[in-house]
Amino acid sequence: MTLSIFRLVSLFRLRGLASLMVLLSVAGATSVTAQTQPADTSRLISIGGAVTEIIYALGEEKRLIGRDSTSMYPAAAMALPDVGYMRALSPEGVMGLNPSAILAVEGSGPPEALAVLKSANVPYQTVPEVYTRDGIVDKISTVGAFLNVPDKAQALASTVRSDLDAALSEASSRPQGERKRVLFILSTQAGKIMASGTGTAADAIIGLAGAVNATDGYPGYKALTDEAIIGAKPDVILMMDRGGDHGASNETLWTHPAISLTPAAESKAVIRMDGLHLLGFGPRTASAIRELNAAIYKKTGDGAE
Repeated sequence: MTLSIFRLVSLFRLRGLASLMVLLSVAGATSVTAQTQPADTSRLISIGGAVTEIIYALGEEKRLIGRDSTSMYPAAAMALPDVGYMRALSPEGVMGLNPSAILAVEGSGPPEALAVLKSANVPYQTVPEVYTRDGIVDKISTVGAFLNVPDKAQALASTVRSDLDAALSEASSRPQGERKRVLFILSTQAGKIMASGTGTAADAIIGLAGAVNATDGYPGYKALTDEAIIGAKPDVILMMDRGGDHGASNETLWTHPAISLTPAAESKAVIRMDGLHLLGFGPRTASAIRELNAAIYKKTGDGAE
């Protein structure tokens, strides 16, 4: 007996994940990994800004019927139904669009929702998230394989790889001793500075752009003490260009008790960039590397400093 996804979602909400997984095993639901034929991707939902960008860059956007809230580029993607934030998905929100397949970047969630989606009779493909030049190329290959357009993916990967190599070569030419220290601030809620450590997209893009992460003594993100901010001695503050409670004006930054004592405050050095462009690690990352490098080192249009 085959159970409909809508009944499964109801059971998930009423009885919990354990009961649902027992029912799924009885129903004999399968995942994309068990399939031998190409998936039907004619009604595709894309989860992850870079994944959606890749689909458009491949010229395969006609397949899309939905996207997550981080998929804001290109502008045409904004016309698609929004299934929610990639880390806070609901099974009913995704399956309500009746997709034939789902492409989701690694790190999507929550795990309970993914368990439901992966156990449904809808092909589900995870796109690996690695913050490197090769990781971007692998994303393109994964998406191309799932959409059964390997030739298009190979051509796009070749173009993106060459562009990345050129941008990285330029950024890496700066001697280590001349590289500036950059503090990436995720948020400033209630005066608390939430900053990037190692292993994040922010940490990776700072390094690729020829600079140094000023707070590389811990993994992930955490709220910093005033002493830690002062001790980091950032030359530049880097933030995503956004408003709301997560944003902070330049005046707020420079009057913060700890930031005001840093070299960045002394030179009023703050950089704000579009979050998806800066941290997406997709087809436009070479452009992000160039833009960030130029902003950090105050390069003019002709490359002079």
